[in-house]
Amino acid sequence: MAGSREEASEPGRGVVIRDDWPGYDLKLFTYPQHYFGDLDYVLIPHGVIVDRIERLAKDIMRDIGYCDIMVLCVLKGGYQFCADLVEHLKNISRNSDQFVSMKVDFIRLKSYRNDQSMGAMQIIGGEDLSALTGKNVLIVEDVVGTGRTMTALLSSLEKYKPNMVKVASLLVKRTPRSDGFRPDYAGFEIPDLFVVGYALDYNEYFRDLNHICVINKQGKEKYRV
Repeated sequence: MAGSREEASEPGRGVVIRDDWPGYDLKLFTYPQHYFGDLDYVLIPHGVIVDRIERLAKDIMRDIGYCDIMVLCVLKGGYQFCADLVEHLKNISRNSDQFVSMKVDFIRLKSYRNDQSMGAMQIIGGEDLSALTGKNVLIVEDVVGTGRTMTALLSSLEKYKPNMVKVASLLVKRTPRSDGFRPDYAGFEIPDLFVVGYALDYNEYFRDLNHICVINKQGKEKYRV
């Protein structure tokens, strides 16, 4: 994130956080004290997250153009990223000569139990995905790991024949298990760590944490189901 720990970013990779990045000491930040002892360190501070999302919004508007957008938010981990991203997109639209209409729908993709992928993906929600037909769709996701979940979702959406589909993910993990999928817009590329905060959870805990942090062994055991 700073100094020698930050790699030069390549197009499409976002801000690259190296494997040897030590993170920030928790004592430098405020965070809910009911998580005291459950975290190793802050990987990405809240302010950095917000600033990066503002830039992503500019990139998206530049690439997609001033056209109507259907935002498909992947819950639950993506809701904070989606809310902040849509707010920035709306601000750009309000300050331009062309109005951009944005509608937001929500789905859930359930694929994790504790910190392990369950393999199969479940799509839950979405009032009527046939509404995506002919639309310019922006999928907003919290984390792309192996890529299998997003690949399966994109395959499921093909039958509705949207005009265009782009994927924005706040985080992309570097993992040897990746199927090679890359989102069109990435906030940060991170090591293969299980992270929480900024609406990312561990069994529904840590969503109320503003920063993106690395959970420790004690935290995993404490909230295991």
